Amino acid sequence: MPEPPPTPNARMICKLDSIFPLSEEERQVLEHLPVLVKRLKADQEIVSLGERPQQCCLVLEGLTCVYKLSYAGRRQIMALHVPGDMPDLHSLHLAVMDISIASVSSCTVGFIQHEDLRRVCERFPRLTAAFWRETLVDASIYREWLLNVGQRDAYTRLAHLMCELYTRLSAVGLTDERTFELPITQDELADTLGISAVHVSRTLQALRGDGLIETARKRVTVPSWSKLQEAGEFDPLYLHLQGRHAA
Repeated sequence: MPEPPPTPNARMICKLDSIFPLSEEERQVLEHLPVLVKRLKADQEIVSLGERPQQCCLVLEGLTCVYKLSYAGRRQIMALHVPGDMPDLHSLHLAVMDISIASVSSCTVGFIQHEDLRRVCERFPRLTAAFWRETLVDASIYREWLLNVGQRDAYTRLAHLMCELYTRLSAVGLTDERTFELPITQDELADTLGISAVHVSRTLQALRGDGLIETARKRVTVPSWSKLQEAGEFDPLYLHLQGRHAA
């Protein structure tokens, strides 16, 4: 019999526990946070630039992105978020959104009211620290992405992204051996890496040709983790994983 899907809060708890070990009491508190679950199609807006949200988004299934548009309408994807992530947690303290968040694939998300999160944080200071740590880790990932796009060539950029996504998905129990789901198009990878879709296609072909990845539909397999890690100049330090999740 297949295992039943986790409760919405279980994804959040798993993610937080990977960066900030939680007590059993704290897990119970988070388990009882009210979450409104919604299913979204691919390329559906979740929250937009300039909005004043009263809730935070929790990714439950699929992939979402943070992006901004240039005046010419060109999109830069600035972050990808996997199940367990809360991409707009900062909206607890920054009233106006300065980014937009959208689904990349069809996905399931949960919404947690700000007032419920604040109530929990007031009662349990360690959970305040856990959520604060999550926003700090997000900032650390942004810094690494800036280096990736600004100073690495396309081959290294893509290898690094594959390493990061595998590591983050593994931390929340969503990898199978060296295989993971990557429901993203080449156009979306182009917007993420700052290169053209044609260049993405050639770079994927190069990584496959060198035996660093294997792809089948939306699944990626990593035959040799050490070789991919070397090709991507990947050091997981910036993910700040704790305990059994640390590299």
